[in-house]
Amino acid sequence: MTGCGVPPEDDWAPWHPSELAQRLTAISRPWCVVGGWALDLWHGHQTRDHDDLDITILREDFDLFRQALADMTFYTVDDGCIAPLPKDAEPPPHIAQIWCFDVSVGRWRVDLMIEPGERDIWVCKRCPAIRRPRAEMVAVTPDHIPYLGPAAVLLFKAKHRRDKDQADFVRALPHLPQAERLWLRDGLDRLHPGHAWAQAL
Repeated sequence: MTGCGVPPEDDWAPWHPSELAQRLTAISRPWCVVGGWALDLWHGHQTRDHDDLDITILREDFDLFRQALADMTFYTVDDGCIAPLPKDAEPPPHIAQIWCFDVSVGRWRVDLMIEPGERDIWVCKRCPAIRRPRAEMVAVTPDHIPYLGPAAVLLFKAKHRRDKDQADFVRALPHLPQAERLWLRDGLDRLHPGHAWAQAL
């Protein structure tokens, strides 16, 4: 749902992760690609089209990312409602998603998702009891793009299990290391008991 003057929510032309990484080279704080693109970075090649580009950041670092993406216009996303975020305003505490709009081309470019973790600790936003050292959860491509590991990406995808999520799981399953399988199965048992993916693992 969009308000007056807000761009249509389906006007996406997401950057490739490598282009975003170029824009964020000066930032040393944690961030990583998540969602379908994270799986493709793990695969080492693009397996399907992507409607958007999702990354996670820490709330305390929001200003750094806003400065790095200063040519974008920022909008908060809250339960489907998209609203402008004034340039001098911080996202309210309940806001965990920011969309970046590129006025020059009239398209959304990247979805900034605010995560609950810490600089060195990754925390699952849907179950804060699930936490691990960030170094164990985030990998980096040869060209220096950080991405969330496949088990964690699939754990988030398991909730809605859209067609693309199911396809992502089927594509990833043969390549998941045993440790990733065990971690994902444990997470599914906690968040989605009886989930079909857990049986497949």
